[in-house]
Amino acid sequence: MRYAPALELQRRLHAARVADEIPDTWLLVEHEPVITLGRNADEGNVLLPRPLLERRGVDVAEIERGGDVTYHGPGQLVVYPIRKLARFREIVPLVRSLEEAVIQSLDTLGISAQRWSEHAGVWVGDEQICAVGLAVQKMVSLHGIAINVSTDLSYPELINPCGLPDRGVTSISRELGRTVSLQEAKEALLPALERTFEVRFLPSDAKSITL
Repeated sequence: MRYAPALELQRRLHAARVADEIPDTWLLVEHEPVITLGRNADEGNVLLPRPLLERRGVDVAEIERGGDVTYHGPGQLVVYPIRKLARFREIVPLVRSLEEAVIQSLDTLGISAQRWSEHAGVWVGDEQICAVGLAVQKMVSLHGIAINVSTDLSYPELINPCGLPDRGVTSISRELGRTVSLQEAKEALLPALERTFEVRFLPSDAKSITL
């Protein structure tokens, strides 16, 4: 799914959750190539001019999440929790819980991963396997996490991921030495999210959502 319609869907769901018209809703999506710039992003971390990115079929979007510059593309599992928080201080625990669920899901696949105290996300050694970038507006979250499953890892040629040029990126497929599908990654991640957040997911196709 291209980024712009997914962002529009996120924002519609966010407004509906703020108004208590829907329950907490989680979106799982794979994007066509896009570079997103968070509200604190340094434009210098985009390494190619926008016209050249456009010719390569890479969209660029400036958005309201925290963090710097991030790439989304095929082979990456992106998860957007549209989730109401009871108190503002729950934002950091939300980030930590997302990281924990990813760490648990990677463990079930045979990958040992960890947090890095200086930067949100999940890491295998010095290489990032999952980026985290959230926004909270009117006590409801949007944006979320991006897990490299079978992502083309040449994307640092386009950006300094998260503004960290001294750190690398990796993927589930690279760590396991085989191609891992998004379906396999979802089957590991969803139970970990359910345990961590004490929820039960009821699947729904985005096309069936009418707001």
